[in-house]
Amino acid sequence: MAGPKRGICMMDLTLVEYDMRIKTGKQEKDDIPLIDGVSLVGPAGIWNEPFIFHLPSDFGAVDITLARIMNAVEATVEVLISEVQSSFNLSLCCLTSGFKEEIHLFDGAIAESCGLKRPVVAVVKDSLIYLKFNLGPKSFSFDQHSCSFKAKTHGHDTQGIKTDLASIMVKLTWSTFP
Repeated sequence: MAGPKRGICMMDLTLVEYDMRIKTGKQEKDDIPLIDGVSLVGPAGIWNEPFIFHLPSDFGAVDITLARIMNAVEATVEVLISEVQSSFNLSLCCLTSGFKEEIHLFDGAIAESCGLKRPVVAVVKDSLIYLKFNLGPKSFSFDQHSCSFKAKTHGHDTQGIKTDLASIMVKLTWSTFP
């Protein structure tokens, strides 16, 4: 499943729509629906702590972790990879707002200079977001790198990571919810 999704400014019930499929062919029409439905999330209940939705289906079940965060800002994560020396595997995840659960942002192979999809993560104001990069050649152990940013209400921050396999530029753009 591709990166995190987001809901902005929860004042009442929020509708979360699911359309997850098991990839079976080259075209999307060949894929088998795993979860296809909706859930309603209201303002009552747990805030500032992740909780799990268990979604059963005819082909199995999926557990989805959600969190409703008060006083949050959006962090748009932009990762540019350049100076690629050889193909490598890359895994990118983040920890945010003091939560113990990792949010997986990317897992795949890198063969050339590129930019990754730009996921958006909610972060409690004035807390930290940690980005963890695991990268390495396809047949060897992974090399770990990380960077952290303190959440703010607007603007952007950048950090660079230089490895033997590539150069990585990380840019976080901050914005507030309406």
